[in-house]
Amino acid sequence: MTEPTHAAPIINRTFIQAPIDTVWATLVATDKILPFFFGAICETENGLRVKAKMRMVHPNRKIAMVVGEVLRFDPPTCYAHTFRMTNIDEPPCQVTYNLREKDGGTEFELVIENAVEGSELLKQMKGGQRYIASNLKSVCETGRPAISGRLMVLMAPVIALFAKRKQRVKNWPLT
Repeated sequence: MTEPTHAAPIINRTFIQAPIDTVWATLVATDKILPFFFGAICETENGLRVKAKMRMVHPNRKIAMVVGEVLRFDPPTCYAHTFRMTNIDEPPCQVTYNLREKDGGTEFELVIENAVEGSELLKQMKGGQRYIASNLKSVCETGRPAISGRLMVLMAPVIALFAKRKQRVKNWPLT
């Protein structure tokens, strides 16, 4: 059997006019709706830490949208985890968020690695990186997501109607 070919890393950098601690706290928040993560809520047991399982759930808490394991957690500069979309039967990739103080604000870097070339996951990740960066920037700078993030949160009830049975939270435990 042939090993899958991995795509080259995808890197998105965005300058956020906010202190690094603000960006970090916003990025790693758990148990509240995160408009920059498509209106999902990050859930973990005992907080984000290396080797902790995490999942991004729909606001109704019945659907797991993304699951992963924390690979690196170095406040306030680096958070990395595996990333598997529960509606796609493909191997996970790795997502790394790097923060660096710069010019009175924060440089936010989103790195996507180890996605299988040509995969649906890679396609989704490429499409989502700008959305994540622009909505994180807006939340940190203004306290509100960009219009795309506000619309995504409003669409949450409709999105839930299209979830597959295999995406139910009970199928993706944190333990």
